[in-house]
Amino acid sequence: MKKRRKQYSAGAIIWIIFKYVSLVFFSFVAVIPIISCVITAFKTEEEYKTTNVMTLPQNWFNFDNFVEAFQRANMGRAFVNSVIVMVCVLIGAIIIGTQLAYVLNRFQFPGNGLIRNLFLFAALLPGVAMQVTVYQIMHDLGFINHLMGTDVISIYIFIQYMENIPVSLDESAIIDGASYWKIYWKIMLPLLKPAIVTACILKGVGVYNEYYSANLYLTKENLKTMAISLYTFTGPLGSQYNLICAGVIISLLPALIVFIVFQKQIYSGITAGAVKG
Repeated sequence: MKKRRKQYSAGAIIWIIFKYVSLVFFSFVAVIPIISCVITAFKTEEEYKTTNVMTLPQNWFNFDNFVEAFQRANMGRAFVNSVIVMVCVLIGAIIIGTQLAYVLNRFQFPGNGLIRNLFLFAALLPGVAMQVTVYQIMHDLGFINHLMGTDVISIYIFIQYMENIPVSLDESAIIDGASYWKIYWKIMLPLLKPAIVTACILKGVGVYNEYYSANLYLTKENLKTMAISLYTFTGPLGSQYNLICAGVIISLLPALIVFIVFQKQIYSGITAGAVKG
């Protein structure tokens, strides 16, 4: 017996065509800049000035731009600085964020809702609008030109995930004589692992690519991060885009390697962190 083919209405066919055409279009929009960057990175200065951005280079084994970009921008040191900043921010975000989430989720006290709303209000404010105040606080704390930082915006990820952890675990631990600190450290923190992975991925990518804050707070030459180092090839008389593109590819390689090696853990962490109930 032949399987009956599904019949589509004219409206459904139009919608399917529109959906797939849109997917193809936006895929090209996302991929073309990357392809253009790779092509430009292998071009000489003369090739870049005399050809179109999508014109293929004459020599695909021209690695002079990569060597020059790495040496002139001191990208080795910049990568180390970026990793230090990222690790400090992630550790601060995890420790502060999980502790705040634990207190706000597990303890009901006057002002609990107000504190949550204040965090939400602060998250909705444009970052530029608070830069004067934040810079003054960072200056008073002595954090200018220091490779450290923190972030508590991930608290909402931790609160959402913690709401699915039954309170009976806390009650059982208290009956067994556990303190609140031990409950947080021995029970809550291990159970928050999927949420921590999700927060680290989201925040880590943002910190690694951060330019504005890094340029504002890290003014010394030896403290440049990867994003700031790419600014070496810009100037009042023009920009060397072939070197910039080579530097962009160099800065992408560590993140790409980490993703390829740990993609299974990344996907499982994001999936587990997004599931509720």
